[in-house]
Amino acid sequence: MSGTYWALIGLLVVAAFAIRVVGLVAGERIRASRHAWMLGELPGLIVVSLVASSLAGQSSLTWIAAGVALGAAIVTNHVVLTMAVGVTAFAGLAGLAV
Repeated sequence: MSGTYWALIGLLVVAAFAIRVVGLVAGERIRASRHAWMLGELPGLIVVSLVASSLAGQSSLTWIAAGVALGAAIVTNHVVLTMAVGVTAFAGLAGLAV
């Protein structure tokens, strides 16, 4: 490996470490501020944003199955059961559409 590769690896190591340190400092500052309540809601918000972005451009079949899974999540508050209901709903709807 040439020196250029080692320099790039070193730069990436420093950048990765800096990102973690900045995250720790920012997290502590948020925890000590009046916005601390957001930290408790953050995992759910991240999941919702990932699911919403993955549904963009999907068929109505997928949206209906996602709605069924959302209903199961509201009723049961159980992650594995919600996933099972969503997958079953999608498979059932896909079977009916064929």
